Amino acid sequence: MIYNYGSINIDYVYRVPHLVRPGETLSSTGFRQVLGGKGANQSLALARAGGQVAHWGRLGQADRWALEPLTKAGVDTAHVELTAEASGHALIQVDDDAENAIILYPGANHGFSDKHLEALIGAADDDSWLLMQNECNAAERIIRLASERGLAIAFNPAPLGPEVATLPLSLCRILFLNRGEAAALVELDEESEVDTLLSALAERLPEVEIVLTLGRDGVCHQLAGERIRASAHQVEAVDTTAAGDTFIGYFMAARQRGDDVEQALRLASAASALCVQQAGAAPSIPLAAAVESALDSLPPLRIERA
Repeated sequence: MIYNYGSINIDYVYRVPHLVRPGETLSSTGFRQVLGGKGANQSLALARAGGQVAHWGRLGQADRWALEPLTKAGVDTAHVELTAEASGHALIQVDDDAENAIILYPGANHGFSDKHLEALIGAADDDSWLLMQNECNAAERIIRLASERGLAIAFNPAPLGPEVATLPLSLCRILFLNRGEAAALVELDEESEVDTLLSALAERLPEVEIVLTLGRDGVCHQLAGERIRASAHQVEAVDTTAAGDTFIGYFMAARQRGDDVEQALRLASAASALCVQQAGAAPSIPLAAAVESALDSLPPLRIERA
């Protein structure tokens, strides 16, 4: 089982001709309210990829409708707590170039107590994964509890704040980072060469598997001195909001099945390529059948080992 300690948000998505500038009032050309949150998106992607996933989260009682897409996809939501607090939510601008800007309010996602976390970890099955992001509180506490319990930890520390550098990241099995997050974590410029970033990460976290996503430039995987770099499928992007979450969900589902790293990268890259061609976050995450079909029709990825 993969237990996803993750956010559940309500996304308010606005289509705009360009991202709003300071002091500017801009009319939106479209609006949608949908399920969101990195945690919910990754659980949805995992389930749609055929993975076994249970979501650990908190949601405002008024927004319980947001659980329906998760349960319909096959996510176990038995441990999602409905609360009197406001749900986490995000205001998302998406412009004509498919770029986005996001304001996030954590709401109920930041209400986990130590007692609650201890109960969740204590009930986890042996030989399982803990997947987590950085949109819920008590990250250090749950990392330590999961490690003590023997769970393999996959961490996507987004949004990446200064507190992430103080977390016991060496206890993680996998760390998912984009280029900006990697640079911030090792205190280098975002424009640093990819090999420089990977070397710095290897020096700091030598035992941790690194998955470094690079958008249109593909993805790099690093473990124990070995690197795999895969190209990206070049497609016309409509909305990139859930691309990273889709990649992580499909990658984790592949690993749960026992696929090797190269196959996991191929699957996750194809899923992301389909995702960005649709609008919205959760609604854009593709089904496994569509991804398998895309693998047959898309040009093969260029994969290099170093």
